[in-house]
Amino acid sequence: FRRPKTLQTPKNPQYPRRAVPRRTRLDQFAVVKHPLTTESAMKKIEDHNTLVFIVDINAGKRKILDSVRKLYDIKAVSVRTAITPLAQKKAFVRLHPDMDALDVANKIGII
Repeated sequence: FRRPKTLQTPKNPQYPRRAVPRRTRLDQFAVVKHPLTTESAMKKIEDHNTLVFIVDINAGKRKILDSVRKLYDIKAVSVRTAITPLAQKKAFVRLHPDMDALDVANKIGII
C-alpha cells in the first residue's frame, strides 16, 4: 500500500525573511589585495610573462582570473595559487603571449 500524493502548493510568504539582500563579499576589489614586488616576482615578470599578486585566502582561481581581467584590463591565460607560511594566498597570473608583463607592470605601478 502506497500513500497517495497530495497537493503541494508553492510557498507564498507574506513578507521577506531578510530585510536586506546579501551582498557579495568577494567583489573584484576585495579579491586582489596588492601586487607583489619582491625580487623573485620581478624575475617572473621578466622571464615567464607572469604577474604575482597577494589575494584573499577564500578566492578561487576562477574568481582571481575574472577580477584581474576586470581590474587591470589584461588577457590572462592561467592562474596558479600557493598559500604562504604567513597564511596569505599568492596568485601567479600568466599573461597571454600577445601581452607583455613588463608593460602591464609599468602601467599598474609595480616597477
